[in-house]
Amino acid sequence: MEQVIVPKCIKCGSKMYIAEYKCPNCATTISGNFGYPNLLELSDDMFNFMLIFLKNRGNFRNIEKELGITYPTIRNRLDNLLKLLGLETKSKRMMINDILDKLESGKITAKEAEKLIKERRLL
Repeated sequence: MEQVIVPKCIKCGSKMYIAEYKCPNCATTISGNFGYPNLLELSDDMFNFMLIFLKNRGNFRNIEKELGITYPTIRNRLDNLLKLLGLETKSKRMMINDILDKLESGKITAKEAEKLIKERRLL
């Protein structure tokens, strides 16, 4: 019987890991400390939002109608979903600020900062 992955310990709430894989055909066993995709750690609400988002092919108007929520709420949920899945992208402003912080702390020179900004087409 196949078991569902349990992402968190039911006693303390720590992240759980898969300790063993076993082939049902030849009984080959691989032991270790294996992780799993972030997708399996989504709350039910976030998982359902993701399914509705995909079903509606990202059309915010259809999602608004189906869930009865506003555009800004959809945007926030999508941003949270991307963050939880490790797919969050930094805005240009955030990338520029990161470069300027490195410049200010002396980790890079002004010339290097200029080069990074040009390479990443931030301006």
